[in-house]
Amino acid sequence: MESLGEIQRSISEEFEIFDTWMEKYEYIIDLGRQLETFPEEQMIDENRIHGCQSSVWFVTSKEDGLFKCKASSDSAIVSGLIALLLRIYDNQKPSEIVKEEPKFISMIGLNEHLSPTRNNGLNLMIARIKKDAGSMA
Repeated sequence: MESLGEIQRSISEEFEIFDTWMEKYEYIIDLGRQLETFPEEQMIDENRIHGCQSSVWFVTSKEDGLFKCKASSDSAIVSGLIALLLRIYDNQKPSEIVKEEPKFISMIGLNEHLSPTRNNGLNLMIARIKKDAGSMA
Protein backbone atom coordinates (compact mmCIF):
# COMPACT_ATOMS: atom_id res chain seq x y z
CA MET A 1 0.00 0.00 0.00
CA GLU A 2 1.36 3.41 -0.97
CA SER A 3 1.76 5.86 1.90
CA LEU A 4 -0.25 9.07 1.98
CA GLY A 5 2.93 11.02 1.27
CA GLU A 6 3.79 8.87 -1.75
CA ILE A 7 0.31 9.30 -3.20
CA GLN A 8 0.50 13.06 -2.75
CA ARG A 9 3.91 13.17 -4.47
CA SER A 10 2.49 11.14 -7.38
CA ILE A 11 -0.36 13.62 -7.75
CA SER A 12 2.09 16.51 -7.70
CA GLU A 13 4.17 14.86 -10.43
CA GLU A 14 1.06 14.30 -12.57
CA PHE A 15 0.21 18.00 -12.39
CA GLU A 16 3.73 18.98 -13.49
CA ILE A 17 3.02 17.83 -17.05
CA PHE A 18 0.44 20.59 -17.54
CA ASP A 19 1.61 24.02 -18.67
CA THR A 20 -1.44 26.09 -17.78
CA TRP A 21 -4.05 26.18 -15.05
CA MET A 22 -6.73 25.71 -17.69
CA GLU A 23 -5.18 22.31 -18.49
CA LYS A 24 -4.99 21.49 -14.77
CA TYR A 25 -8.66 22.39 -14.29
CA GLU A 26 -9.61 20.21 -17.26
CA TYR A 27 -7.67 17.33 -15.68
CA ILE A 28 -9.41 17.89 -12.33
CA ILE A 29 -12.80 17.86 -14.08
CA ASP A 30 -11.86 14.64 -15.92
CA LEU A 31 -10.96 13.02 -12.59
CA GLY A 32 -14.37 13.98 -11.24
CA ARG A 33 -16.10 12.30 -14.17
CA GLN A 34 -14.43 9.03 -13.14
CA LEU A 35 -15.91 9.03 -9.63
CA GLU A 36 -17.92 5.99 -8.67
CA THR A 37 -21.66 6.63 -8.85
CA PHE A 38 -22.91 7.85 -5.48
CA PRO A 39 -26.12 6.18 -4.24
CA GLU A 40 -29.01 8.61 -4.47
CA GLU A 41 -30.45 7.34 -1.18
CA GLN A 42 -27.23 8.54 0.52
CA MET A 43 -27.81 12.13 -0.66
CA ILE A 44 -29.36 13.08 2.66
CA ASP A 45 -28.74 16.00 4.98
CA GLU A 46 -26.66 14.05 7.51
CA ASN A 47 -24.18 13.11 4.74
CA ARG A 48 -23.99 16.63 3.34
CA ILE A 49 -21.04 18.90 3.98
CA HIS A 50 -22.54 22.21 4.94
CA GLY A 51 -20.68 25.39 4.07
CA CYS A 52 -19.61 24.27 0.60
CA GLN A 53 -20.71 26.45 -2.30
CA SER A 54 -21.98 23.38 -4.16
CA SER A 55 -23.79 20.34 -2.84
CA VAL A 56 -21.34 17.77 -1.46
CA TRP A 57 -22.12 14.44 0.18
CA PHE A 58 -19.69 12.18 2.05
CA VAL A 59 -20.21 8.68 3.46
CA THR A 60 -17.36 7.12 5.40
CA SER A 61 -16.89 3.74 7.04
CA LYS A 62 -14.20 1.44 8.37
CA GLU A 63 -13.66 -1.89 6.62
CA ASP A 64 -10.91 -4.34 7.56
CA GLY A 65 -9.26 -1.61 9.62
CA LEU A 66 -9.13 0.83 6.69
CA PHE A 67 -10.91 4.12 6.09
CA LYS A 68 -13.46 3.91 3.27
CA CYS A 69 -15.08 6.92 1.69
CA LYS A 70 -17.59 7.63 -1.06
CA ALA A 71 -18.46 11.15 -2.04
CA SER A 72 -20.23 13.19 -4.68
CA SER A 73 -20.91 16.76 -5.74
CA ASP A 74 -23.11 18.54 -8.24
CA SER A 75 -20.07 20.60 -9.35
CA ALA A 76 -17.57 19.33 -11.92
CA ILE A 77 -14.55 20.95 -10.26
CA VAL A 78 -15.57 19.87 -6.77
CA SER A 79 -16.10 16.32 -8.04
CA GLY A 80 -12.51 16.41 -9.30
CA LEU A 81 -11.27 17.64 -5.92
CA ILE A 82 -13.21 14.79 -4.31
CA ALA A 83 -11.52 12.33 -6.67
CA LEU A 84 -8.11 13.63 -5.54
CA LEU A 85 -9.09 13.35 -1.86
CA LEU A 86 -10.40 9.82 -2.30
CA ARG A 87 -7.25 8.80 -4.11
CA ILE A 88 -5.22 9.96 -1.13
CA TYR A 89 -7.38 8.92 1.81
CA ASP A 90 -9.59 6.00 0.71
CA ASN A 91 -8.30 2.59 1.86
CA GLN A 92 -5.80 4.07 4.31
CA LYS A 93 -5.34 3.50 8.03
CA PRO A 94 -7.42 6.03 9.98
CA SER A 95 -4.47 6.76 12.31
CA GLU A 96 -2.33 7.75 9.30
CA ILE A 97 -5.05 10.01 7.89
CA VAL A 98 -5.24 11.92 11.17
CA LYS A 99 -1.45 12.48 11.18
CA GLU A 100 -0.83 13.29 7.51
CA GLU A 101 -1.49 16.82 6.29
CA PRO A 102 -2.84 17.40 2.77
CA LYS A 103 0.41 18.73 1.29
CA PHE A 104 -0.72 18.12 -2.29
CA ILE A 105 -2.80 21.33 -2.16
CA SER A 106 0.26 23.57 -1.99
CA MET A 107 2.43 21.13 -3.98
CA ILE A 108 0.24 21.59 -7.06
CA GLY A 109 -0.70 25.21 -6.29
CA LEU A 110 -4.39 24.62 -5.69
CA ASN A 111 -4.38 26.96 -2.71
CA GLU A 112 -3.42 29.83 -5.05
CA HIS A 113 -5.77 28.97 -7.92
CA LEU A 114 -9.06 28.05 -6.29
CA SER A 115 -11.56 30.74 -5.40
CA PRO A 116 -11.91 31.47 -1.67
CA THR A 117 -15.25 29.64 -1.58
CA ARG A 118 -13.78 26.55 -3.31
CA ASN A 119 -10.78 26.63 -0.94
CA ASN A 120 -13.20 26.77 1.98
CA GLY A 121 -15.14 23.81 0.58
CA LEU A 122 -11.93 21.82 0.09
CA ASN A 123 -10.91 22.54 3.69
CA LEU A 124 -14.35 21.47 4.94
CA MET A 125 -14.07 18.17 3.03
CA ILE A 126 -10.61 17.52 4.48
CA ALA A 127 -11.85 18.39 7.98
CA ARG A 128 -14.71 15.89 7.56
CA ILE A 129 -12.31 13.16 6.41
CA LYS A 130 -9.97 13.79 9.35
CA LYS A 131 -12.85 13.98 11.86
CA ASP A 132 -14.38 10.71 10.64
CA ALA A 133 -10.97 8.99 10.47
CA GLY A 134 -10.21 10.25 13.99
CA SER A 135 -13.35 8.60 15.31
CA MET A 136 -12.18 5.32 13.73
CA ALA A 137 -8.54 5.44 14.86
